[in-house]
Amino acid sequence: MATFGEKLRDLMAERGISQRRLAKLVPCNDGYLSRVATGERVPSARTAQRLDELLDAGGDLAALLPRAAAPPAALDDEIEALELVRRVAASDVGDDTLVALEMTVDELASAYPRTPPAELLGRVRRHLGYVGKLLDARMTLAERRRLTVTGAWLSLLAATCDIDLDQTSAAAARLRTAALLAEHADHREILAWTLETRAWQALTDGDHRQAVTLARGAQEAAPRDGSAFIQATAQEGRAWARLGDGPQTRDALARVERLVEPLPMPTRPEHHFRYDPAKSDAYTATTLAWVGDPAAEPYARGVLARLEHPSTGPARPRRAASARLDLALALLAAEQPDEAAHTALEAVTSGRLVPSNYWRAAEVISAVQAHHVPEAVELNEAYRELCAPDDE
Repeated sequence: MATFGEKLRDLMAERGISQRRLAKLVPCNDGYLSRVATGERVPSARTAQRLDELLDAGGDLAALLPRAAAPPAALDDEIEALELVRRVAASDVGDDTLVALEMTVDELASAYPRTPPAELLGRVRRHLGYVGKLLDARMTLAERRRLTVTGAWLSLLAATCDIDLDQTSAAAARLRTAALLAEHADHREILAWTLETRAWQALTDGDHRQAVTLARGAQEAAPRDGSAFIQATAQEGRAWARLGDGPQTRDALARVERLVEPLPMPTRPEHHFRYDPAKSDAYTATTLAWVGDPAAEPYARGVLARLEHPSTGPARPRRAASARLDLALALLAAEQPDEAAHTALEAVTSGRLVPSNYWRAAEVISAVQAHHVPEAVELNEAYRELCAPDDE
């Protein structure tokens, strides 16, 4: 049976319509339609129906739109492996099980920068369910604390994915759970991360004053030698930048620089809850772009180059997509709107932007349109197709 992309290509050939012409009729971005035709992207139900109508497919094309798949067997395999460790240890909850769970938390947190948030959230939720079942088992107080800490980290990571997906209610509930578990286990680092994550959420929601308050609260709660303290300081700087307070912004950036300077490179720099010194440049680029500082441009170019062509470790395409938005904003501040529009278009059509970054793309688009850049029309169409919510 043909796939959606294969059927789309066949119909285009039969009807004698070019990809560029079809993209204009939808309307959508030509590059996006190319990825749909090759199977790299799955269109929305609305776009699939529109393509079906334009190609006079009589519903045959729309019927090939993939439906939401059941959780893959790999998720069950992960839980079965953990359960096997527990049984072999001949204990309700033993050290081997806890070590395996703690290693899994690190793996999931390290997968965050390169995994679609919906996919990662499914894996995290499965492990949270398993931890919940284990909490009913017999164990020592020390074992219970370790299990509670694991549950707190998983809840925090799930909340982070929820924010990426713009699922605010679920994120708030999971952040409360993570904070309660952290307090129960007397784990100040996790408690600080919950406040920092709330600061990030407030920032994306446009509540910049609240973001400053939460970021400072995270710094007060955090151990001074932990990653949460640095991240919260950086988040404070971003919030001040959104408020247009240059001196406070630069003060926060200077504090981050002092904190990062003595740090060694972590063994897993992609780990979401371990501060990678290289992250400071990315945050500096974002912060300077928001405050309108021309110095943002070289920072943003350097960050993007390192993310796409790292000297060590894998490329980070999700972070590269958001770095393109930073560069586009910096280019606008440097009076280079044409390159800004092109750079933003690359970010929007990359397929790597998450909903929590859509507002940043919308800001760039508004600024590009104000400059009357020719590419603004294509950029706006791509944003409406790929980032704006469906009408359904």
